[in-house]
Amino acid sequence: MPSEFRGKHVTVAGLGVSGVPAARVLHGLGAHVTVVNDGDDERARAQAADLEKLGVTVRLGAGSAAGLPEGTELIVTAPGWKPDKPLFTAAREAGVPVWGDVELAWRLRGLDGRPAAPWLAVTGTNGKTTTVQMLASILGAAGLRTAAVGNIGVSLLDAVTGDEEYDVLAVELSSYQLHWASSLRAHSAAVLNLAPDHLDWHGSMEAYAADKGRIYEGNRVACVYNVADKATENLVREADVEEGCRAVGFTLGTPAPGQLGVVEGILVDRAFVEDRQKNAQELAEISDVNPPAPHNIANALAAAGLARAFGVSAAAVRDGLRAFTPDAHRIAHVADVDGVAYVDDSKATNTHATEASLAAYESIVWIAGGLAKGATFDELVAGAAKRLRGAVLIGADRALIREALARHAPQVPVVDLDRTDTGAMLQAVQEAQRLARPGDTVLLAPACASMDMFTNYNKRGDAFAEAVRELGA
Repeated sequence: MPSEFRGKHVTVAGLGVSGVPAARVLHGLGAHVTVVNDGDDERARAQAADLEKLGVTVRLGAGSAAGLPEGTELIVTAPGWKPDKPLFTAAREAGVPVWGDVELAWRLRGLDGRPAAPWLAVTGTNGKTTTVQMLASILGAAGLRTAAVGNIGVSLLDAVTGDEEYDVLAVELSSYQLHWASSLRAHSAAVLNLAPDHLDWHGSMEAYAADKGRIYEGNRVACVYNVADKATENLVREADVEEGCRAVGFTLGTPAPGQLGVVEGILVDRAFVEDRQKNAQELAEISDVNPPAPHNIANALAAAGLARAFGVSAAAVRDGLRAFTPDAHRIAHVADVDGVAYVDDSKATNTHATEASLAAYESIVWIAGGLAKGATFDELVAGAAKRLRGAVLIGADRALIREALARHAPQVPVVDLDRTDTGAMLQAVQEAQRLARPGDTVLLAPACASMDMFTNYNKRGDAFAEAVRELGA
């Protein structure tokens, strides 16, 4: 058991998926733990009661984190807590270090003398979860003991301190988590893409990109980047990596030496082969990727790049991709009704994700709208205009999309549903059916958050699927 925590006064900022495991682990290591949490709802009170039974001190409510609890020597924060919180200002003034749950998990690897599993890490504005799940499927197909962990919902702390031993971990990391993870050094890592997101948290696009780029620091074998997104390559160039670590690009086109890409419907590797100037290794067919949308093929190539960096065979890449089943609400084909395909991509909650979704189909009736979170839609609409058969708009900020359509796609018929109740989805699907022709795709890709009408994007996607089923009934 690491001695550095025994008797140390540690403040854990936030409960939830990361805070509760952090408090439990630190208490188990002999630390004096105080948890502060802004919320004071029923769930928080239940979590607090469980921790207090262990001897952890818990303070709930808005004033709990106004200042530094007396005696605090270390803060471990949930990733969503903004850096400008008074608690962190007080910590800086007192010289108290602040770690995230990822930083704590990294420092606890090899607990009780067990081998520390290497991390293959993934970040990006969109596609992280799918890529990490693909990667875990590939690693599993290679016979390796692995798990998909991190921002994906499975606590890294549970993975590194639990009873199960792993050969390697597939780790999804958000920009929030990376901000608080200064000593993380992955075996290999990938940044899938970069687009403006969470700027209210980071303060600027530059700060957001810098936090994403932390994932490359100290990489040992490969920094995997997106050839089509120059910003990801720039992050590789700026990273301080171990000697011999390679930059490995992925592309939907023909790969150059040192890259993975696509040739005549085949995913190929020209990075982890002998004499990569002349040779390429076939990994899988596009049809092995589910679904075979362009951005999902890019996800598969990134996952394959990390797996190949870890020494996984081409056959395991193919088998892992074939075995992979995507989560619900990610370009999920719901049904065909009268020759029209209905596709649920409710997870496309920002313009970057929606751009990729729209690019996957040739003729689209687009269902969009919700909470824009400060987004603008001109570039998105201009890029997709030629693919749009029609658009059906829902949600609180639908006018922003309607105005962008008027500017950049005036020929596209638009149905503006002036309602934000959950029943609007059935009407939206019915209106989309009226606009669609055989061979079209009715695509729910909202480019907005869901909370104006639905609890979350899952509920929004469920409502879409239920409405589609009513069409076919």
